[in-house]
Amino acid sequence: MPDPDVTRRRWELLVVGAGTAGLLAAQTAASLGARVLLVDRGTWGGECLWTGCVPSKALFAAGEAAAAARAAAGFGVHVDGVRVDGAAVLASVRAAVQEIEPVDSPAAQRAAGVAVAEGQLVFTGPSSAVLDGRRVRFRQAVVATGSAPALPAVPGLADSSPLTTETLWDEPDLPERLVVLGGGTTGCELGQAMARLGVRVDLVETADRLLPGEDPAASALVTAALRADGVTVHLSTQVQRVSGAPGDTRVTLADGGELRCDRLLVTTGRRAAGDGLGLDAAGVQRDDDGWVVVDAHLRTSNPRIWAAGDVTGQPQYTHLAGLHGSTVAANAVLGLRRRVDLTALPRVTFTQPEVAAVGVPTGTAEQAGLRVLEQGHRHSDRAITDQRTDGVTRLAVDARHRVRGATVVGPRAGETLAELTLAVTQGLTTSDLTASTHPYPTHADPVWQAAISDYRGRLAAPVPRRAIAVLRHLHRLRTALTR
Repeated sequence: MPDPDVTRRRWELLVVGAGTAGLLAAQTAASLGARVLLVDRGTWGGECLWTGCVPSKALFAAGEAAAAARAAAGFGVHVDGVRVDGAAVLASVRAAVQEIEPVDSPAAQRAAGVAVAEGQLVFTGPSSAVLDGRRVRFRQAVVATGSAPALPAVPGLADSSPLTTETLWDEPDLPERLVVLGGGTTGCELGQAMARLGVRVDLVETADRLLPGEDPAASALVTAALRADGVTVHLSTQVQRVSGAPGDTRVTLADGGELRCDRLLVTTGRRAAGDGLGLDAAGVQRDDDGWVVVDAHLRTSNPRIWAAGDVTGQPQYTHLAGLHGSTVAANAVLGLRRRVDLTALPRVTFTQPEVAAVGVPTGTAEQAGLRVLEQGHRHSDRAITDQRTDGVTRLAVDARHRVRGATVVGPRAGETLAELTLAVTQGLTTSDLTASTHPYPTHADPVWQAAISDYRGRLAAPVPRRAIAVLRHLHRLRTALTR
């Protein structure tokens, strides 16, 4: 089906960018009856589908399969001669992307009532733009162009043809030796996956621990896991310069050491993908780093234009981008003033073990006047049966025993976090958690056990203990009188 004649009408909502935020904004607005035009340069589905969530999780699944085969002997299952076909692994990653792609395709958007067009859109004024030379008029617009990998200012880095999450998936095969710059979520996930697939991996992080934004206990467990999988972890390490080319890249460290690799992967940060849009002409303000400035309702400095997703500079999670998209659509089309609450924003690092967290950081909760309930997974029955007992669950609770934050480290921690996200959002207490029947045996059991320990601790306090003694005494009297 050809592109619509974008010049024939003034669009009620123009959405620029067909990543998660743009897709959700367009579909939500169309479901509300608005005339919506969604414009993209051709990467329908955005970073999450093509270079982020989907391919990285497919690669990690391949690495987990290899690791499970090697560890099978612990269950009495002997797998001999585990062999990794790097080209086939990357082909399976691309196959996963292709299977999901139709959900985000132009045809799917048209079926949802959204008009779509491909090309380069440039704003020419507060309520006008051009799309490949064709004039586009709109009442309101949403900028949802996402973000892109950013290279740190290291001498020689840009000239060494480093890989990023945008280019990694185009490689024909896995490298033999890989240096990963950046020990955040992406670096840890890809570094561990590659090591499990037989790649010799050096992971370089400038901070004194991996996952520096997470609970130190989580960082320690992930670091141990990566090292057990063969990753050489370099902490508190600065890169002085990079030289060479693919096949023989040399990474010189500030302490004088040198790392040699076939490929260098940079995962140290991202930048806003808003250049070339004519945002200045539209009166849309950006900060010094290029992120679009928005208010609490995601409106930009131009009251006709909104922004959603990574381009706002808010935390770069696909689920937040989706929430942004639906929020701006309701605000723009219905005139609502919905806000995005970041206090209970869940996040997951899909290493093994997984790290999932929400709300007040448990690593600093005590400084905020909260108590931290900790439950190790050594006594979790499901963790024991799966031979994965190196996890921990930590809940931050306030004086009223409300769950204010949580960190879970272990298998399926992301799924476990759903209940805790609800608890933080709704102000649930540990008593609420204990009153809910939890299935057994699951990896979520330590959450219930932590809540139970808090509840029993409350019962041991002087006032509850005296009340319990009175109730027991009254019950004994009633029982004696009925005999």
